Amino acid sequence: MLLDERIKKWAKVLTGYSTEIKSSEKVFLRGSYETLPLLKEIYREVIKKGAFCELRIVENEFSEIFYKEANDEQLKFISPTDEYIFKNFDVIISVGGEKNLKTFSNISPENIKKSLQAREKINKIFSKRVAEGKMRWVLTYFPTNASAQESNMSLDELEEFIMDACFLNSKDPEKEWKKIHDKQEKIISYLNKKKNFRIISKDTDLKFSTQGRSWINSDGHHNFPSGEIFTSPVERSVEGKIRFSFPGIYMGKEIEDIYIEFKNGRIVKYHAKTGEQLLSQLLKVDKNASTVGEAAIGTNYGIKKFIKNMLFDEKIGGTVHIALGNGFREAGSKNFSSLHWDLLCDMREYGEIYADDELIYKKGKFLIKGVL
Repeated sequence: MLLDERIKKWAKVLTGYSTEIKSSEKVFLRGSYETLPLLKEIYREVIKKGAFCELRIVENEFSEIFYKEANDEQLKFISPTDEYIFKNFDVIISVGGEKNLKTFSNISPENIKKSLQAREKINKIFSKRVAEGKMRWVLTYFPTNASAQESNMSLDELEEFIMDACFLNSKDPEKEWKKIHDKQEKIISYLNKKKNFRIISKDTDLKFSTQGRSWINSDGHHNFPSGEIFTSPVERSVEGKIRFSFPGIYMGKEIEDIYIEFKNGRIVKYHAKTGEQLLSQLLKVDKNASTVGEAAIGTNYGIKKFIKNMLFDEKIGGTVHIALGNGFREAGSKNFSSLHWDLLCDMREYGEIYADDELIYKKGKFLIKGVL
């Protein structure tokens, strides 16, 4: 079991460095019963700061019942409470961690699609308020036996993996995250001067433009842990092909060996070794689900192991990922979708990235002279 002091340190970083909660702000906190040790300490810190905290316990067993039994009207229903929270709260803190990661294994992909489509309205509210700086958010993940089994680790091993990834074993985690911010800021300053990018790896040759867009520093303020730099490519500029080295995971379901081709920013061909039906449904969630909303480079070289949890996996140093669907307003994206699905490509053996025809990255490492 995690030491109490490290959980307290975790809560302080999330409510301080990550979200900077202030007195009288409204905070929405959510997580499962499995995450109660951390939820309690976050709640304590929010109250000590003089803010107001609305807590929701979310359990997958209830979601399973809903997805299996709900009719179309129920699948498309959006809670007025959720809508109010997204319109009026200042901070959302989400703590992942489930008792069973396979709860949704037998859920109909069609029902998942209908539910995703229904959330379009509140997703737009969330994206707009975040881009305008009116809402802050952070997502973290608490170790559970289920996630330890999924990652082929003991619970103790997973706890230490997460503590190290979040710098929670260090004396001053905030100081460590500020160092990450400063290092990544140098890379971003360089990339923001470039317009055309090309990613090459095994069965992968993908091009896109970032003209008029910005690269963003993911430094522990939204994802915790973090360690990535990302942008939203010009939507119709994405061309070429990409094979994802690791399974795509959605609601606990795995889609293996995904291969996708793009033309004029749209998917024109795709296939997967397993899970192709779910892949097909996700690409049909809405008209923009088959468009790239994000292109990113993982920079956390302390995360070396793929554990089937994208909060960690997409940060692996030496990987890139793209997200199908929703883009980031703060990066300049014009692509709105109810879907935002990250897919991961390993660059450590074959990978190269070119910026305006200059080789800037090879075999998982940046080569930018005068920056690193």
